[in-house]
Amino acid sequence: MLITPLQLVDEPLEFNEVIPQGQLDYAPDIRQVGPLPVNGVADLLIEHRSSSSHVNDIRLRANYSANFEILCARCVDPVAVPLSGDFDLIFRPESADADAGERSITADETEIGYYQESGLLLEDVVREQVLLSLPSRTLCTADCKGLCPRCGQNLNQAKCSCDEAPADPRWNALAGLADKLELKH
Repeated sequence: MLITPLQLVDEPLEFNEVIPQGQLDYAPDIRQVGPLPVNGVADLLIEHRSSSSHVNDIRLRANYSANFEILCARCVDPVAVPLSGDFDLIFRPESADADAGERSITADETEIGYYQESGLLLEDVVREQVLLSLPSRTLCTADCKGLCPRCGQNLNQAKCSCDEAPADPRWNALAGLADKLELKH
C-alpha cells in the first residue's frame, strides 16, 4: 500500500491491510506463517521551515500481529514465534534534507525516517518494524545441543556416531604445561 501526502491533505487515512504470507522477504531464516494484519492511521504533518517553504511529513501509527518461524541458532529447527507490536513513526521526503555537505541534527531528527518522492510503502515500514522486534537469537530450547560439526546430526534427536574430535597435533607442545605451572597466590 502506497501512502502519499496528497492522500492525506483533507483528512487522515485509516487503513486495515492484511499482508499475505510470502509477500515480504524478511531474511533467509525468518518466515511469516499466515496473514499479517496491519491496522492504523496516516496523518500529514506540515513542517514550516520558512514563510515560503514547508515539508510534508507523514506520521504513521499502526499495530500488527502475526506468527513467524525462525530457525534455531543451534540446531536449525523452526521455532514458532508469535509477534505483535505497534509503532508511531514520522517520515520526511528524501529531498527535504538533501543539502550538500554535512550538518548537525537534533536528537528528535534521529527518529525520522525518509520516503521517496513516489510515497511511503506500508509494507517496507512493517517489514522493518517486524525485523526490529524479533529476538536477536532464537533457540528451540535453552539446552539445545545443536548439530554435530562433523556429520550434521541434530544432537537433540540422536547421538551421532562420530568419535570425539581428535586433538589438533599443533597443541601437543602445550599438553603438559598446566602441570608445570605453579600458582603464586
